[in-house]
Amino acid sequence: MEQTIIETKQGTLRGAEGNGVLSWKGVPYAQPPTGDLRFRAPQPPEKWTGIRDALAFGPICPQPLYGEASMFGSEAPPMSEDCLYLNVWAPEGERSKLPVTVWIHGGAFVTGAASIPLYEGTQFSLRGDCIVVSVNYRLGPFGFLHLSPLGQGFASNTGLLDQVLALEWVRSNIAAFGGDPENVTVFGESAGAMSIAALLAMPAARGLFRRAVMQSGAAQSMSAAQAESVAASFIRLLGVDGGNLERLNELRASELLAAADGVSRESEGGFLALPFQPVVEPGSLPADPLAAVSGGSAAGIPLLIGTNKDEGAFFFRDEAHLMGPEEMDAALRSMTGSEDTGAWLDLYPATLEGQGRMMTELYFWRSALAFAEAQSRHAPVWMYRFDWSLPGHPFFGQAVHSAEIAFVFGNLVLLPRMGVRIEPAMQNLSDAMRRAWQTFARSGSPDTPELSWPAYGAQDRTTMIFGADTLPEHDPEREKRERLSAP
Repeated sequence: MEQTIIETKQGTLRGAEGNGVLSWKGVPYAQPPTGDLRFRAPQPPEKWTGIRDALAFGPICPQPLYGEASMFGSEAPPMSEDCLYLNVWAPEGERSKLPVTVWIHGGAFVTGAASIPLYEGTQFSLRGDCIVVSVNYRLGPFGFLHLSPLGQGFASNTGLLDQVLALEWVRSNIAAFGGDPENVTVFGESAGAMSIAALLAMPAARGLFRRAVMQSGAAQSMSAAQAESVAASFIRLLGVDGGNLERLNELRASELLAAADGVSRESEGGFLALPFQPVVEPGSLPADPLAAVSGGSAAGIPLLIGTNKDEGAFFFRDEAHLMGPEEMDAALRSMTGSEDTGAWLDLYPATLEGQGRMMTELYFWRSALAFAEAQSRHAPVWMYRFDWSLPGHPFFGQAVHSAEIAFVFGNLVLLPRMGVRIEPAMQNLSDAMRRAWQTFARSGSPDTPELSWPAYGAQDRTTMIFGADTLPEHDPEREKRERLSAP
């Protein structure tokens, strides 16, 4: 039988073959969350008869594109609420019980998709002899609106519930593609990593994956009270009241996006507020992810976690991005939990460099340190920092947020379109990162023959530095870490 013909629990799929890899794209893992299923928990996919072509990516969740459709390589793909599709890559030839890696994309819980070229799984699958799965999930108001208190079947954290259902699909079907359903690693970046933090705390996700990789993201959630306020504002902007909640199923997606934009503009704390994000609520996420992990919710799950050296420079690229005094104060209160922000303001001046450093240290590194420390009491943890940069380049001039993704996936071929010449040292760095991630997925440790990587512990806090030289460093920037870790 043709290699690309696969029998899943729902029906037969036909994929594509090329470059030593087989792929199946646009595979439904849930029913379309439209009509009466909008704002509800995802439902398992329906069966089909005959052979279904799985040759093209599915639509992406409705989202604002901010004029940056180029992240998809050309024109943005079609948007539709019927977006719950996943993609699978597998090496050609005989396959049995290969390690499975499931990628959860980022985008601040409001943008992004599994079909962004940066996440193309061919090289990762081929060179790592593993199965790669990438997942679309609901975003913005479609995936992260706290509506469960309204009753009538409305749910909260539907974007996270989508991810859980996708992992259940993997458990039920991935053996047909040559994968091992008992050896699944989730990995993601930014909001994808924050999603994984939530999955590590969700009772519904237990047992669905064995290992986790969190790139540039850690615990992120809001209280039920905060989320109820966001939902109330959203419903008010739509002109919906308690007597006509059925209208939430009938309004156009564009109307929902417009209301979401209105909520974002009203949110205290500017772009750091993330009005659409995981909410702590009994039905899906009963505890804050950091608190849950500290208490052992992810006991026995090895974790690889890290950040980029200059994460914040991604968000503060010109003067228009600078926060004013009130927004800065709100951001610091949000990130530190402190009402007295005076000492922090002294450390982070109102400059592009100062506010970028604030994002790097408080929003990304501080939260990653706390999460690593929490999980290290219950399972092995490895920490990294990505330092590579290209001085003078308008994007890669510093080790900014998301800069490591092409290196992890082995997709450096995409960088020349951004004016980057691929040097042998860059390829060596990509190979080192990709092998470490794949070895972790295979064995539970990123230690390779070429790269000895000690685990992270409270005593030496060993961190692998990926840069011009790739070496482990004990407790990098210790004084700064101690300051950030202080109550």
